[in-house]
Amino acid sequence: MDQIKAITAPMPVFGDSAVGSHAAGGAGSTGFMDTLQHAISKANDIQLEAGQATEALMTGQTQNVHQTMVALQEADVSFQLMMQIRNKLVSAYEEIQRMQI
Repeated sequence: MDQIKAITAPMPVFGDSAVGSHAAGGAGSTGFMDTLQHAISKANDIQLEAGQATEALMTGQTQNVHQTMVALQEADVSFQLMMQIRNKLVSAYEEIQRMQI
């Protein structure tokens, strides 16, 4: 009877903290959603830093144009990377939708 309960137990949902503990059978591993959320958060942080650097340059708080341009380029590259990841995920989802069962 315990085996039946184990089979019918609800599966964890993506983003659930229990997902990481099931992956690869080890503690400390993270799930796909955690990794994706971390990447999005990091890209957002880079965008915010670039905005702050631009604002500091425009208000005269800093005169370092080089650092501001590097921050803007880094933000642009991280945004382009996130867009490519999104495009690949959408493409994979559409391909799964086209599969016949």
